[in-house]
Amino acid sequence: MNLFHIISILIFLSALFSYLNFRYLKAPQSIGLMVFSLIFSMVLLAIGNYSPSFRAAEISIFERIDFSELLLEIMLSFMLFAGSIHINSEDLKTESLSIAVYATVSVVISTFIIGYGAYFILGMFGITVSLIHALLFGALISPTDPIAVLSILKTSGISRSLQTKMAGESLFNDGVAVVIFIILLQLSSPGAEVTFSNVLSLFFREAIGGLALGIFLGYAGFRLIASIDNYKIEVLLTLAIVMGGYTLSYFIHVSGPLAMVAAGLIIGNPGKKLGMSHTTREYLDKFWELIDDIFNAILFVLIGLELVIIPIEKRIVFLSLLLVVVSLLARYISVLIPSLVIRLKEEITRNTILILTWGGLRGGISIALALSIPAQMNKEIWVTMTYVIVCFSILVQGLTIGKLARKKSDRGN
Repeated sequence: MNLFHIISILIFLSALFSYLNFRYLKAPQSIGLMVFSLIFSMVLLAIGNYSPSFRAAEISIFERIDFSELLLEIMLSFMLFAGSIHINSEDLKTESLSIAVYATVSVVISTFIIGYGAYFILGMFGITVSLIHALLFGALISPTDPIAVLSILKTSGISRSLQTKMAGESLFNDGVAVVIFIILLQLSSPGAEVTFSNVLSLFFREAIGGLALGIFLGYAGFRLIASIDNYKIEVLLTLAIVMGGYTLSYFIHVSGPLAMVAAGLIIGNPGKKLGMSHTTREYLDKFWELIDDIFNAILFVLIGLELVIIPIEKRIVFLSLLLVVVSLLARYISVLIPSLVIRLKEEITRNTILILTWGGLRGGISIALALSIPAQMNKEIWVTMTYVIVCFSILVQGLTIGKLARKKSDRGN
């Protein structure tokens, strides 16, 4: 089975599960897709238990899907760009302090709380892991992915300010978390020299370099788009920015995710206002909205299907449930502490902190990063734990965040 056949199966399942969810389950699409994918995976596992040959065949097929490479090297660039071109720069500027702090300081705080929590909990149950590997787990599980519930939040009566905080944070903290993960991964390699200057150098190269590349790509694309009036070529230019820019970021070793967010914000704001006709803006928005919807559908189907090959050990699953509590506590603390500072300039209420905590879902990027960990770094443990936390996050938090947001909004946000 070649790559075309695998992609065809993913598209077919995404379309089928989307239809079934829309027609019968009527859950938010991302959650509905994952529910049907998990059910489908359980059916495959049940059949595999009675037919070893079928089990071997399904594992062979799913192992050919490199989830980590597919998401991190292909899908993430499109999804981050698509998300950022719809963010209003004026709203972003108003919430810039909150977003900047939540996307950086909060991620660092969460990384250390979850990392140390995993290290001590695993140690208490006789599982020895390296502290830096536990921090690696903390980094990959810290980025939030509220895409799955943004549609719920928009109809739940929460303020536009909170929507912007959640959307902006999710776009930037993905990139920041990837940078932290890459730094820790390099530092955990045998013979790596861990010094403050090395860490700072890696961070600046990845993060600042990525943002600089994104700004360059955005303004270069904006100038090209503004010089013509042909919606087909202009949309094609945005596609070139994403694919060419992400490829360039890989070769010059800077953060591709942050580059895509920066480029998308420029194309989506001055690019739309000053460089595009009404027709081009309409086609651009519809094109990238469709790309985002398709990739999100494939992503959540893939998350569900990963159950087929995720190593399941009862003891690790139990410990993963303990770490669900740790991750929620880490999220609350990592939002609360910066909020005490932000309150000096912005209004941050207790209800806002609770919604940001429960609405800070973990998603596909966490699984992709976990799958990219080398086998000698206790990969199977981290992959299983990540999968359990992500499933809880999407299914439990995702299905209840709307009610929580409406309840808190009724009391005054």
